[in-house]
Amino acid sequence: MRPSKRAANEIRMVSLESGCSRYAEGSCLAKLGNTHVLCTASLEERVPRWLRGKGKGWVTAEYGMLPRSTRSRMRRESTRFQQAGRNQEIQRLIGRSLRTVVDLQALGERQISLDCDVIQADGGTRTASITGAWVALRDCLNWMKACSMVDGTILKDQVAAISCGIHNGTPVLDLDYKEDSEAEMDANFVMTSSGHIVEIQATAEGSPFSEKEFYQLLNLAKKGIRELVELQKSSMRGEVRPLTDVMM
Repeated sequence: MRPSKRAANEIRMVSLESGCSRYAEGSCLAKLGNTHVLCTASLEERVPRWLRGKGKGWVTAEYGMLPRSTRSRMRRESTRFQQAGRNQEIQRLIGRSLRTVVDLQALGERQISLDCDVIQADGGTRTASITGAWVALRDCLNWMKACSMVDGTILKDQVAAISCGIHNGTPVLDLDYKEDSEAEMDANFVMTSSGHIVEIQATAEGSPFSEKEFYQLLNLAKKGIRELVELQKSSMRGEVRPLTDVMM
């Protein structure tokens, strides 16, 4: 029995609340069990220097954890001399994952920045960030279309992410912190709604895992991604705010 009493192939209770931020062009409060991440999408009429004049846009991400998102207070990154390496790695993962499903040429010379702020952490913060950030990105692009800033299909597919692992010898889906800290092996799967793989991060703890075990986890991840994709679809914001409401 898992610590959470869930079945091996059962994800935590998931909530994707779209349009939760008044001023952001797109936003989503993603909750996977006790992991809560606020994802906001901000449109900027500029691109990185190395992209200027090339007629294409960019999608990037920043990731951070609030001081009391964990059991003990952590220092804000603004008070440190440099950003934590883990946070840099996660925000690059989020950015890479989202760019795979965006037509950057159709976006024009604009940048969409996704800010993923962990309010409460209980395992799976990076996967929750990717899943919620896609919702925020979609809403941002829908807002741009409503404002006649872009047209056509810019968002080519959905992308979501889920964790899997081997806990007490059993392959399980969507690890919480307790399971993740005790797992013999854990992995993060980033996949599109069409079933294509964007990225897999897999690590053994103690002893290597077999090819059979890997494919067991992959099948679990596919099931979890399908469920998250359906929740992303049902999180459509009911109303697109006028341009003046965001720019004021």
